[in-house]
Amino acid sequence: MAVMTSPNRLLAMEQLLSKLKETFPQLRFSPGSTFLWSPETNEVFYDERKTVNNKRIWSLLHETGHALLGHKSYQADIELLKLEVAAWQKAQEIASDFGIKIDEEHIQDCLDTYRDWLHARSICPTCTTRCLQQSDMHHYRCHNCHTTWKVTPSRFARAYRSVKQTPQTSALLHANELSL
Repeated sequence: MAVMTSPNRLLAMEQLLSKLKETFPQLRFSPGSTFLWSPETNEVFYDERKTVNNKRIWSLLHETGHALLGHKSYQADIELLKLEVAAWQKAQEIASDFGIKIDEEHIQDCLDTYRDWLHARSICPTCTTRCLQQSDMHHYRCHNCHTTWKVTPSRFARAYRSVKQTPQTSALLHANELSL
């Protein structure tokens, strides 16, 4: 547990980076402005600011998890959440191998941001019913009021919706007409 018990957390981050580079030579670790995995360059970027805390160390492990799992893209919104869960599970494995413990509450807080993102995208802008993404992976459609909407593809953007009303005939209306 030498990585986490060092009084100088900057040193702890440097030790972790060194250990990650040694253990996973197929990956590149590069300083950047944030923590992220780039499948295009096969690089894990890490924020090299002087302030280092457990959350930053855990973020580095999480992005390394994405890299080791070969995460590249996702089609359906729910797939993104699955990728995030898998990356945190891999991060916990790596952490355990290095004698580090990732706080489960932190993991759930991070996953909550994706759950909130999914929830916001799935709410019908007309009647506020929670709906499912359609098979084209670009639209949602309300099973209650039949509104169809498209959300921005970015996971970093607010859930702006472009609404298209789809005229639908009510099944109840058809049933009433048949009984006449």
